Amino acid sequence: MNINRREFLHRSTRLACAGTALGTLTAAETISGDDGPSEPLPIIDTHQHLWDLGKLRLPWLQNVQHLQRNFLTADYLKAVRGLNVVKAVYMEVAAAPEQKLIEAEIAVELCRRTDNPTVAAVIGGRVDDDRFPEYIGRFKNSPYVKGVRHMLHRRPGTAGLQIGQKLIAGVRLLGKLGMRFDLCIPPETLSYGAKLAMGCPETRIVLDHCGNVDPKAFVPKDRVSSPPESDADRWRRGIEALAQRKNDADWWRRGIEMVARQENVVCKISGVVARAPKGWTADDLAPIVNHCLDTFGPDRVMFGSDWPVCTRAATLRQWVVALRRIIAPRDISQQRKLLHDNAQRFYALG
Repeated sequence: MNINRREFLHRSTRLACAGTALGTLTAAETISGDDGPSEPLPIIDTHQHLWDLGKLRLPWLQNVQHLQRNFLTADYLKAVRGLNVVKAVYMEVAAAPEQKLIEAEIAVELCRRTDNPTVAAVIGGRVDDDRFPEYIGRFKNSPYVKGVRHMLHRRPGTAGLQIGQKLIAGVRLLGKLGMRFDLCIPPETLSYGAKLAMGCPETRIVLDHCGNVDPKAFVPKDRVSSPPESDADRWRRGIEALAQRKNDADWWRRGIEMVARQENVVCKISGVVARAPKGWTADDLAPIVNHCLDTFGPDRVMFGSDWPVCTRAATLRQWVVALRRIIAPRDISQQRKLLHDNAQRFYALG
């Protein structure tokens, strides 16, 4: 049966109200405490991952066993049932380099369809590549492609990002095209992210995942347990000094403040739950969420589920319930901006 997007959203709203009224949350799906208002505020999910492994190769999944399967729109709709998610922005999934264009075309086609909540996309691309202008030029008139994400990494053995003139030129080009740049960087490199934003003032930039801070830095050490690291894990984390910085809460706070001073940057409240320790609570995530909300202000923050990556530690429902609990003391207008209105405006979703 085919339905248009308006009917889809209407049905979603009815399901949200009915689901809450009937108390459909099971013990396994909830965190202790109430689940907010009977008619939850509408949500725009600005960080929705979807993939079909029959069409895309995702090299990073090699060591992430629980994600080594397809995650399709039907799965996402089950995950958001009853949460009043009215729109979603597809986020690139780090497909193999030779498949970036294929992934982008899949995302655009998904946005064209009217039987799902996905209305826009942030596609993958090598912003510092000589061929990037040609690549992004294919999408300059697309009403669906809102930006590009290019994950940046440290220079080996240092705390610095690999930022060169080609990268700066690519990020500036996105601004000229009216597109955005998603900044996904290690937490110990936030100062470099601030410098990049400063050098590209005409480009709107999104800081992903609250700067990728590790929530374990905010909980007592006796509650954090991790398996022994292999040599490969140590190499990925870098030298010990950098690993300590990565897990240093004060270092992260200062970095967030530096990035927030750049008025062209907004912060995506996402990603943190995926790294949460076993037995986490909303209180464990609250220091991270609240610092970002207070530092960036109510007009420069947006919600993102990071589904299905979030399922490393929580269902999408558990993440939303926890976030609602954290923001409950804030004015309802600020809650609405975080969950819906800012994303609507920032991505010009109509």
